[in-house]
Parts: sequence; C-alpha cells; structure tokens
Amino acid sequence: MAEFSFSDLEAIIRDRAHSGDPDSWTAKLFARGIDKAAQKLGEEAVETAIAAVKGDRQGLVSESADLIYHWLVVLGLSGVPLSDVLKELESRTGRSGIAEKASRPKG
Repeated sequence: MAEFSFSDLEAIIRDRAHSGDPDSWTAKLFARGIDKAAQKLGEEAVETAIAAVKGDRQGLVSESADLIYHWLVVLGLSGVPLSDVLKELESRTGRSGIAEKASRPKG
C-alpha cells in the first residue's frame, strides 16, 4: 500500500467539500464557512497541545490527525493550496529560523 500523504487528504477534502452529502463532516464544515472551520482548527490545536503536555502519545497522534485535517479544511476554504504552504516552507530551509523571523515585515 502506498503511503498516505497530506496531498491525498487535501484531494479527499476537495472532493467532499461540495458533495452535498449530509453525512460528510467536510461538506458541513464548508457549508458553515471559514469562521466555524477556523474555530475547529483552534480547538484541535489546543487539544493537540494538551495531549503533548500530558505525554499522551495516542492522544497526540489522534489530535494531530484532527489538527491536520482541520488545517487543510481552513486552507481549502481560504483558497490556499497545500503546495503554497510547502513552497513557503521550502523557501525557509536555507536560513535559520531566527533570521527568517527577523526578516518578516513588522505589523
């Protein structure tokens, strides 16, 4: 079996987003819009952090999966393809994180 990738998940989300399937959480999130999806992303980020602090390995794995899913939903709703995020990450690999952060516009 081939490895499952973020790109695979992005494609599944894109397919389900406007499917109209009443049993699809993805379709429901897209119908509810960016505010609800961003709220869920924030909730999952907090739950992921809590699992990490507790040392709950399985919780961290599970919450991380939820976090990544909701992050990709927010990207999809915002019209930002995963490839744009990957390009940004790639552009940062040639310099230190401290230098990269210092080079960002203030504001």
